[in-house]
Amino acid sequence: MKHQLYITLTSLLTLWLTAASAQEKLIVLNEGVWQADNGRLSYFENGTIVSNQWYRDKNGTKLGDTPNDIIQINDNLIAIALNWSNIVQFMTPQGLAVAATEDIPNNRCLASDGQYVYVTSYGHECQTTGGTRYFEKGFVAKIDLTSYKVVATCEVGYEPEGIALYQGHLFVANTGGYALQESHDFETTVSIVNAATMQVVKTIDTHVPNLYGKLSQSGRYLCLNSPGDYYETSACSLIMDCNKALQGQACYTTFSLPATYSTTTLDGRFMAVGSSFSYLTGEYDFCCMTIDPDQVMSTNGSSGISQTLPGTMKSDIEAMGQPYGLYVNPYTGYMYGTDATSFENAGYLYQWSPQGALLGKHKVYINPGHFLALPPDGHFTGISRPTANTMTAPTAAYDLQGRRVSPETLREGSIYVRSGKKYVR
Repeated sequence: MKHQLYITLTSLLTLWLTAASAQEKLIVLNEGVWQADNGRLSYFENGTIVSNQWYRDKNGTKLGDTPNDIIQINDNLIAIALNWSNIVQFMTPQGLAVAATEDIPNNRCLASDGQYVYVTSYGHECQTTGGTRYFEKGFVAKIDLTSYKVVATCEVGYEPEGIALYQGHLFVANTGGYALQESHDFETTVSIVNAATMQVVKTIDTHVPNLYGKLSQSGRYLCLNSPGDYYETSACSLIMDCNKALQGQACYTTFSLPATYSTTTLDGRFMAVGSSFSYLTGEYDFCCMTIDPDQVMSTNGSSGISQTLPGTMKSDIEAMGQPYGLYVNPYTGYMYGTDATSFENAGYLYQWSPQGALLGKHKVYINPGHFLALPPDGHFTGISRPTANTMTAPTAAYDLQGRRVSPETLREGSIYVRSGKKYVR
């Protein structure tokens, strides 16, 4: 009888573990080599790379040149920014192509409110439904998801990069990244754009140059990276409070460690791998850190930053040839990182448990740098950072205006957000 009970319990545990691991559905965006037109999608599920050419498998065609960002818009739609193909490709979560917007040259990063997709671009012109628009600097394009056409644009700074949506406003990090080739300086600003009117309403000068890379967002907070000028000005990072920015208050804190590849954790913190390069030495320096944005902002950066990651993540990343991406599955808490190795050959995807135990290393394609976890049940919440467990009261919650609410003040029947997912008290 005991033996039968043991077998039954073992079988149930095996089934539970299988079901749990099968919830991991991850798309990895491989950039390929710039101008080689060899960007690819890798699809990872249940601890296995299903395909390293998933888009071609599903559609019989190549994806395009230098994909730079990927987001999910709703249950049925995903967008991919293809930088050197000058295309925003739309597809289903099953990998099937739906449409493509071909009017945004040198596109970079994406955000969406479910009705429109907003795209940053280094380019100087854009074809819209109202005619061709020209820009001295870079711009943000607004794509209508009923027609997949650009219906509005807004000029921001030179070479705008990361973009995030907060309370109807787009926060756009300007780099000025072509400063070494063109006749302008590095940018130091974040442009705040009214998403409805597509007009700049505020410009925040951070006083640090080259705000490069995809933004990570946790409620009202953004994590921004500055690689410096690659010479005399060192790399650093910023935490920005979007709510304070909209109210015209002091809204950011700077600290000396770069956050080149960052992600948001289920408890609302940021994890980051920093990479800084100097033309003076020709060398890269790396760092790993966990950031508590509340603590960083409340102490003006004197605390809230720990140069640690869970489990073996830090040592695993330090052993990589070239760390190239970091991601936490917002549905399950499993963690991922990528190694680009030489930038010319196939890279690797690493998977860790939510506690930081290394679960596997998987060969993918060239320059794997961007991630999208698909919801285990196929239902996209519409919130960028859902959490795995919504049954218990959150330790850090925000109301629908993005204001932090302490657990003891949560009110019955009210709706809050924890790490991006709706939470009903």
